[in-house]
Amino acid sequence: MNHVAYSWDFAFLWHYRSLVVWGLGVTVAYTIVTIIVGMVIGLAVGLLRLSANRLITLPLTAYVEIFRCTPLLVQIIWFYYAFPVVIGIDIPGVIAAGLVLSLYTGAFYAEIVRGGVNSIERGQWDAARALGLRYVPMLRLVVLPQAFRRMIPPFMNQSIIQLKNTSLVSTIAVADLLYQGQMITAATYRPLEVYTMVAVLYFAVLFPLTLAAQEVERRLARKDVTPVARSRYRFIPGWLSPRGATVRAASGSGSGSP
Repeated sequence: MNHVAYSWDFAFLWHYRSLVVWGLGVTVAYTIVTIIVGMVIGLAVGLLRLSANRLITLPLTAYVEIFRCTPLLVQIIWFYYAFPVVIGIDIPGVIAAGLVLSLYTGAFYAEIVRGGVNSIERGQWDAARALGLRYVPMLRLVVLPQAFRRMIPPFMNQSIIQLKNTSLVSTIAVADLLYQGQMITAATYRPLEVYTMVAVLYFAVLFPLTLAAQEVERRLARKDVTPVARSRYRFIPGWLSPRGATVRAASGSGSGSP
């Protein structure tokens, strides 16, 4: 086995600091924007998939499964090169990358929302109906406040993964951190130092976020996310409506009567 000698030199990277900072900014910007757009998509799709109408659920299920079951890199390349041919409109790489990342993470967020809502115990739904709540108020006041707490850990984990996913936009010449690293490598012929720096920067951003996500999970685990059934209506906010007080009063008087 031959010994490989290499002289490491990171000093030259200082001359390219503006490119590195710009690339890191683009990476963070793509992450934030696509997470926000993806959450909006995921919330809408996840709630609509709870519908019993198959005309609504079938197209949404197809969207979710297509984006979850195909590689993100293939999606980015297809949307950049093939989709403009299909619709007859040229799409810049910046727009194509943002569109794909938003739809991709939206598909995963949709499953998180759907799973979170379905995880709420049936008794919570029944008690809300007993108070006369219709479907939308029942979701807003009873189900979603409980479901959101259960969604937080997977939401955070998926968002952290999204930051890593942004590195794939460099394949269509979007000037993110990895793309800038490729440009610096082409100019200096020092790929080892450049990609080591890129890896360190990704780690420096992702590791604190991972620790924060773990801390949130630990705090949520210490709390009782499932309401304790001291009373049938314990989950209902006190300000909900006078009807709730009437029902609780009727329940109490009924239990005390012979």
